[in-house]
Formats: sequence, structure tokens, C-alpha cells
Amino acid sequence: MNGVDELRDIKPLLEIPDYSYYMTMGLLVLSLLFATILLFFVIKRIFQNRKMNMQKLYFKALKSVDWTDSKQASYRVTYFGRKLSTDTRSKEIFSQLLPMLEVYKYKKDVPRVDTQTLNQYNLLVHVIDESL
Repeated sequence: MNGVDELRDIKPLLEIPDYSYYMTMGLLVLSLLFATILLFFVIKRIFQNRKMNMQKLYFKALKSVDWTDSKQASYRVTYFGRKLSTDTRSKEIFSQLLPMLEVYKYKKDVPRVDTQTLNQYNLLVHVIDESL
């Protein structure tokens, strides 16, 4: 017997499937997806906080309107009221206040603000304060 016959009973090597590459890529994609979702929520939270901070600044400016210059005050109330009127109640009160403010806007000399307009303004400030 020669050496070649003795080796015939040894079976060839079996190929073992290796899925570690696919598992690594899957884990990497899953991790990136999770990190992207987490980043999205963090950025969304930051912008929401920034929006709330801007609303607080607008409210502070609306609340501190100086009514001695009624023309400038009516422009400021219109601007900040439009920015802050987000719910239906404040929009309704603001829409009632707008015609009252029109009297003080487009003229060279304007009268002092009447009490009805001031009461409507105070009501608007109160409603916006409740909504913030």
C-alpha cells in the first residue's frame, strides 16, 4: 500500500457559513438608525424650547408696551399680538382689538388711547398669559 491510498479515507474540509460580517453591518445600521432618531428628538426639543423662549420674550414686550405714544403702541400691540395669538380664544380677542387699534395707526396726529381699547388689550394680555 502506498501513501496515497491511506489518505483517501480523509474527508474534505466542510465550508462553515460565516454570517459575522452581515451581523456586524446590521448592528451598525441599527445603531446609526437609533442615533439618528435620538438626534432628531434632541434637536426637536431644542427648537421647541427656543420657540417657547421667543414667545416669552414677545409676551414680555407685549406686556411692557408704553401707551404714552399711542401710535407706536398700536403698532407694537398689533405685531406682538399677531405673533402670540395662537389659540382660538386669543385670536378672537385679537381680532376684536385690531379695529380699535386702526384708529391710532395711519395718521400723523393721534389721540390718546381710550379705556375700551385698553380694557381689550388687558384682556388679550391676560388670555395670552394663561395660554403660555
